[in-house]
Amino acid sequence: MTDSENKNDVAEEVPLIPLAEFFESYPPNRIIQVSNLGKYERRLSTEGLVTPDIQLHCENDACNGVRYFRCENNGTALSTASFRFQFLTYRCRNCQRTTKTFAVAAHLAENEKDGEIFKFGEWPPFGPPTPARMIKLTGPDRELFLTGRRSENQGMGIGAFVYYRRVVENQKNRIFDEIIRVSEKLGATPESIDKLKSAKEETQFSKAVESVKHAIPQSLLINGHNPLSLLHSALSEGLHAQTDDECLELATSIRVVLSELAERLGQALKDEAELNAAVSRLLGNKSKINGS
Repeated sequence: MTDSENKNDVAEEVPLIPLAEFFESYPPNRIIQVSNLGKYERRLSTEGLVTPDIQLHCENDACNGVRYFRCENNGTALSTASFRFQFLTYRCRNCQRTTKTFAVAAHLAENEKDGEIFKFGEWPPFGPPTPARMIKLTGPDRELFLTGRRSENQGMGIGAFVYYRRVVENQKNRIFDEIIRVSEKLGATPESIDKLKSAKEETQFSKAVESVKHAIPQSLLINGHNPLSLLHSALSEGLHAQTDDECLELATSIRVVLSELAERLGQALKDEAELNAAVSRLLGNKSKINGS
């Protein structure tokens, strides 16, 4: 065998990933080569699909975090000749309530151990959970945002960018309302509040952002930057001048900044509420002591 043939063999080698990682971390519509895909099943008298325990986020109140999920049904018989299709339903081992269903097709390699697997889809859809504060901030455009999230998860950059831009533009007033609410709670100057209210009425997002450059509360700044300016910077990029990969990067940046803004808005209001409650309790105790 020549040196060139050896190089070609090395180049064609594809690293195999664990099957659990495929279920946990890979979006639909991709064929992935995995290790330990099949195992001998006596009931099938042939190789069956392995169904390892996997770790997923469970949204049930009893969990609200990453938990182990176990497959409820046995994998069907596999073949080296063609893909075999099947549904797999996983259930949270902790709360026993949350389920995740995968639609997959798989076939074995010649060694009857490793192989290829394709994910048609999963329900609930692939991707990390969307924080409740993010859903609240997007308001009526919740489904648009979630569609953008699914597009991002599947690597469709242009689609994700368009959906996220539509959400930000549609919900400009809601975002300003939340910023005004936080500013009022934190005791911002009347001048700053008036600037924010005027910016809310501005129809052009760019002008609205420019007019409140210095009116955003410090607690809402992201790494020292105005979050609205960061969003405008990403949104103002020309869609037709960017590749799909570049749009994907911009879309991810928009989501991350918007999510961080939602988190900071919620945290600021929570901190203010806790402070007010603490002051009320202390004043109440003081009154009792003086009364006694």
